[in-house]
Amino acid sequence: MKQLKEDSNNHSNTVDTPTDLALLRLFQIHDSAFPIGSYTQSYGMETYIQEDVIRTKEDLTAYCTSFLFHNLVRGDAILIQEAYAAARERDIERLLYLEQLCGAMKLAKESREASVNLGRQFIKTVSPLGTDNFLVEWKNRIDSKEIKGHYAILYGIYSATTGVSAHHAVMTYLFASLNGLVQNAVRAVPFGQTTGVQAMYELIEQVTEAAELVSTLTEDDISNNALGIELASMKHEYLYSRLFIS
Repeated sequence: MKQLKEDSNNHSNTVDTPTDLALLRLFQIHDSAFPIGSYTQSYGMETYIQEDVIRTKEDLTAYCTSFLFHNLVRGDAILIQEAYAAARERDIERLLYLEQLCGAMKLAKESREASVNLGRQFIKTVSPLGTDNFLVEWKNRIDSKEIKGHYAILYGIYSATTGVSAHHAVMTYLFASLNGLVQNAVRAVPFGQTTGVQAMYELIEQVTEAAELVSTLTEDDISNNALGIELASMKHEYLYSRLFIS
């Protein structure tokens, strides 16, 4: 029988394969019915829609690709990976540092507020589920206003406590982020459901590529090159009408 290569980047390796239970718990927190408000965010996309920049499926996939590689991959995804590693070691000082870094790298007020609002609702929802007392400890830090409670950091901590692999945690986060944007575009443009399905199908391969890329990156690779998207988020509050928060 052929042996699997002993390679940390080989995600078929049994060491990196999550249990069914851990993976299903990860699926649950990304369900549209999970009450954290992720489907109320457009991250500047609504601004582009009202300015007629996003009108077609091709426009949407181009926006999502830019958001994926220039915002998520070089920002939240690396922070999730780093927070996951720190949580496994119960490195509180490291996690507190990553919490500050997460807020500092988000240029638009809307992006920072979305990160905190999602994070606080997320920890409020998952901490009573009893996965790990470490989550309760971080909820207490938020309640005492010691930290803001950014979503990417809390998501990394949660993933580490459930037993899912860091790779699958990042990949699922990236998929859910783009899927939320596509579903919001279906409501806002409006696109038909079929167009939304086709757009997401085309983006899935890029999600897997992005997750693989993140596994090669570290804190030193964090950057924010999605300046157009940040500016669109800043302009969002001045739109004539709004379906979304950001």
